[in-house]
Amino acid sequence: MTTETARETATTPTRLSRSLQQLTARARAADVRRPWVWDTTLTLFWTAAALVDASGGWRNTAPDPTVPPWLVITLSLALALPLYGRRRHPTAVLAVMACAALVSAASGAALQACYLQLVPLFQLALTRPPRALLWALGLLLPPLVAGAVRFPRGSWDQHVVPTLTSYALVALLGIAVRSRRDHTAALVDRARRLEIERDQEIRLAAAAERTRIAREMHDIIGHNLSVITGLADGGRYAAARSPERAAQALDAIGTTSREALAELRRLLGVLRADEPEAARDPQPTLADLDALITGVRKAGLPVRLDRPDTPTAQPLPPGAQLTVYRVVQEALTNTLKHAGEGATATVLLTYTPQDVRAEITNTGVQAPAAPPGQGITGMRERAALYDGTLESGPLPTGGWRVGLRLPREGSPS
Repeated sequence: MTTETARETATTPTRLSRSLQQLTARARAADVRRPWVWDTTLTLFWTAAALVDASGGWRNTAPDPTVPPWLVITLSLALALPLYGRRRHPTAVLAVMACAALVSAASGAALQACYLQLVPLFQLALTRPPRALLWALGLLLPPLVAGAVRFPRGSWDQHVVPTLTSYALVALLGIAVRSRRDHTAALVDRARRLEIERDQEIRLAAAAERTRIAREMHDIIGHNLSVITGLADGGRYAAARSPERAAQALDAIGTTSREALAELRRLLGVLRADEPEAARDPQPTLADLDALITGVRKAGLPVRLDRPDTPTAQPLPPGAQLTVYRVVQEALTNTLKHAGEGATATVLLTYTPQDVRAEITNTGVQAPAAPPGQGITGMRERAALYDGTLESGPLPTGGWRVGLRLPREGSPS
């Protein structure tokens, strides 16, 4: 057997089973849309079959062939027509058919249409609780016993046991189909719930990412625009007296603008799906504080940075360093915006084995009000990410203070 022949042989059952599944799915869908069509077809088919048997064929197996034809026809209709209501009222249908089967067995007709009781029995096992099968047994057993007692042929178990076995097999088949249907419904429901949970997780992740991006953009744009504003104001005053200082201010404005654009391009480039190789430069760390403070000084705000020469033997994680950097950046940006002329700022960093602290104060004439934007909120959120705390408020002597504390890993907050 060649490889191609073996492949075709292997795929043939798959294609056949797939075709059968599609055909079954279409039949079920049609039955759900128009159940009365299938019920009417089934009822008419078995009614016709019962009447054909009632035309004379029933005498071939009847213990008493002298039963009146009108009774045979009436019993045949009573055994076939109730099938139309088997979905909605299977127990009532089985009760009506059991009464007709009891008359058939007691009269000696023994109609083959009595086996139609298997249809509502299957429906009971498929849609009703297991205790309903006990009621079904109480309805199915009397006709069998009546026929065995009224027309004994051989031992009584030859009349009762084979028929009861067929009833039991049909009931087991209904239970098996019901179990499989319930299992499939449970799997579908689980898949649906997992899909809903996945969508919710995606939305939550997207919201968290939007918040993070908004915070980064706020820090980048707000700080650099504040520096540019300060440089522009200083350059305007210096233009009349010292053109060289004005030129230096313009150069600083250009440098700050280019740095801001570069950071924005880096931040937005990561988001572009069509740029998988977008530049992913490292985020600012504590080593970049000197450059940050130099830029603020150029904008006209005197800043003093106090920090130990040897911060710690255990460096902070990059994310925690970025938090300290952004908090210092935001605090100095708010000072540029709100502290007024003549203000100075101090940045104090303190390292201990348990935590890292950053305190940013300014000496503005009036304490700056909390900004209406996302500044203070963003700083608190950044601190909370690393189980830290942030305090912000006016100083008794005038000015403003921002205090950050970030615990080290394994230390209590």
